[in-house]
Amino acid sequence: MILLIKNMVCLSCQMVVKYELEKLGINLMTIEAGMVTILEAMSAQQLVSFKLALINADLELVDSRKNMLVDKIINVISEMINGTDHVLKINFSNHLSKKLNLDYTYMANVFSEHQGTTIEQYIIQHRILRVKQLICHNDLNLTEISWKLNYSSVAHLSTQFKKVTGITPSQYKHIDCNSRIAV
Repeated sequence: MILLIKNMVCLSCQMVVKYELEKLGINLMTIEAGMVTILEAMSAQQLVSFKLALINADLELVDSRKNMLVDKIINVISEMINGTDHVLKINFSNHLSKKLNLDYTYMANVFSEHQGTTIEQYIIQHRILRVKQLICHNDLNLTEISWKLNYSSVAHLSTQFKKVTGITPSQYKHIDCNSRIAV
């Protein structure tokens, strides 16, 4: 049985889910971002207990088809932005369509209906969050960051960064990264 879990995108969330399932006596086969495969069906009481445990951990069991699709889209986006070090050879919309085997227009309509924003805006927001993380880690320069996150150029990254945050990447590095170190 496959369970889809909203917001389960990091290792610590996976550990929480694994712990809660084990606590209920549920054997799991696999666990990955947003999805758990268990060996047997859960009883009604186990399901209620599991849902409550997930809510306490800011996670949620996904139960409608459209909610499941939105969660899958978010997980694919998270993998695209955070997960790998290889550069996509195709654009994000084609990658999503290929990965989920669905028409992009359909996915975009469902996503914006449930999230209140477009897939493109969601991707931009999360790419900028990732840029901020990479800037503060100081391991990569802007050229390497733009390449890693599939920007066409450093200028494109800088323009988008300033449009979203109101400051340039260099200003962000001096203002925010330095203030974090000082605290």
